[in-house]
Amino acid sequence: MKLPFSWRTSAAAAVAATTLLTSGSIAGAATEADVEAAAAPDIPVASVKAHLTQFQSIATANGGNRAHGRPGYKASLDYVKAKLDAAGYTTTIQQFTSSGRTGYNLIADWPGGDTDQVVMAGSHLDSVSSGPGINDNGSGSAAVLETALAVSRAGYQPTKHLRFAWWGAEELGLVGSRFYVNNLSATNRAKISGYLNFDMIGSPNPGYFVYDDDPAIEKTFKDYFTGLGVPTEIETEGDGRSDHAPFKSAGVPVGGLFTGASRTKTAAQVAKWGGTSGRAFDRCYHSSCDTTSNINDTALDRNSDAVAYAVWELSE
Repeated sequence: MKLPFSWRTSAAAAVAATTLLTSGSIAGAATEADVEAAAAPDIPVASVKAHLTQFQSIATANGGNRAHGRPGYKASLDYVKAKLDAAGYTTTIQQFTSSGRTGYNLIADWPGGDTDQVVMAGSHLDSVSSGPGINDNGSGSAAVLETALAVSRAGYQPTKHLRFAWWGAEELGLVGSRFYVNNLSATNRAKISGYLNFDMIGSPNPGYFVYDDDPAIEKTFKDYFTGLGVPTEIETEGDGRSDHAPFKSAGVPVGGLFTGASRTKTAAQVAKWGGTSGRAFDRCYHSSCDTTSNINDTALDRNSDAVAYAVWELSE
């Protein structure tokens, strides 16, 4: 997540008293197997953490970071692309220039589905230059990658078309995602029925924050966490500071998840979620200590499953 231009007042949202939705209504005489096939899979947190270990190794081998224009970023992109290519995705590398350095976005399309109705899930793949960026934003990148691989493993054939994205140069001001959106035609922008953003979802002193942008997407995430018995709050710390912002500005419905950055966890939030009061959600935000030791496994597990849940629900 990029540094803020200004802080906004934090506000908590009451959790809606909703019932967990699973695969929605199934028309006609659907079999039990049909219902099970439509349900989102559990995303193994060990698999997500394996990707984080790879990102850490890449950073360690490349000057301690995975920043825009540095070798660690391109190596991270190559790692993700290889996984997706092997899983049957059609991948595209989009190149741009920022601060005199070449940057890259990676776009992966899953074959099939109505290309006039595109559900996108994305995360920024770059770190700041001061650290490896494992929570910010290896966590989102790894969860989106593992969800994409789960689509392949399941042979999932949704009604809508699925597209996944890993953005470059987010830390320099949402450069990669803005480049992508600005280079879409008006027709292709209109085909994106929703963009889901995941930027920091494994914070070590985590909160459970949901974007309050598109109501249907927001409800999807809230329903999931209600089913777990985990209360949520409206996300305000990163509002407008991550890669959903260019999509929102272009009129695309957006939503997403966040576990907190440099803001301090309150006693009331500790009562809901546990953790340590008076300490930042992520004390290693934009620092060299944002390593694989800077991840809360429970938060990463819950949020990774929420990524898959939303992708399945919104693409059926």
